[in-house]
Amino acid sequence: MTSLRRALREYLALRRSVGFKLETAGQLLPKFVDYLARRRAPRVTCELALAWAMLPRDKPRWCAVRLSLVRGFARFLQAGDPRTEVPPLDLLPQGRWRATPYLYSEAEIRQLLRAAAALRPPLHGSTYSTFIGLLASTGMRRGEAIALDREDIDWAQGLLLVRNSKFGKSRELPLHPTTLDALRTYARVRDRRCPRPATKSFFVSLAGTRLFRHRVHVIFHRLTRALGIVPRAPRCRPRIHDLRHTFAIRTMLDWYRRGVDVEAKLPLLSTYLGHFDPGSTYWYLSASPELLSLAARRLQRTWGKPS
Repeated sequence: MTSLRRALREYLALRRSVGFKLETAGQLLPKFVDYLARRRAPRVTCELALAWAMLPRDKPRWCAVRLSLVRGFARFLQAGDPRTEVPPLDLLPQGRWRATPYLYSEAEIRQLLRAAAALRPPLHGSTYSTFIGLLASTGMRRGEAIALDREDIDWAQGLLLVRNSKFGKSRELPLHPTTLDALRTYARVRDRRCPRPATKSFFVSLAGTRLFRHRVHVIFHRLTRALGIVPRAPRCRPRIHDLRHTFAIRTMLDWYRRGVDVEAKLPLLSTYLGHFDPGSTYWYLSASPELLSLAARRLQRTWGKPS
């Protein structure tokens, strides 16, 4: 079993070296190896992989995700041990599934900021109101904002540096003056309320540490629930990641309304968002009925016939 643990470390290190974050795999695959250890299994088998993946029986899609993680690890192991069994693709097929973005209105974002600012103690409220405001105004990923360090903000130039984000890419984000002012105000509150933090992180917890992803998710969920921001459909739930979707779609809507050449601008938005390629950004066209309608009307004018 020691060899399996060593192999897992090598597998995760190899994939991370080429840009994959593997946060979920890094949390779940050690649990799978522990599961094999409790059953004294020297290698991965389809039977054991399926049994472990099916543990949370009330979430079929999550079972498929768990099995998919094991499948990747098993392929790596099979190169060194042909006796390793790789679960076939048709065993708990994951299929194509993507949540429908919950597009927040301006009123809902203002409500979220006010509700977050009202959290107590004051440092807690200031941290989460500024954190949510930064996501809403820049479209940053939640993890990028959590990883932000104090030195990553260039106050003189009004730039924010996102370091080694998804696929190992870094980028600079120009900030609106109001966003920069909000960050500066938070920094003063943070330094006054937490003069000796345990981290160089820009956003800090009440203990002076970097924020935890799960905790951020829990706080945001509590805020939406308290404000009555409820799911619009089973696949359209108010998530903190949807602040990023809202930013992207509102940016594109503004371009269409102003008659901007969206196709020419789209690579700029892709770069700003940190997408691997513009194709990831094009997906937003189908995520909003209003955006899709504007795009169709633009196409109709271009071709001179109904679309």
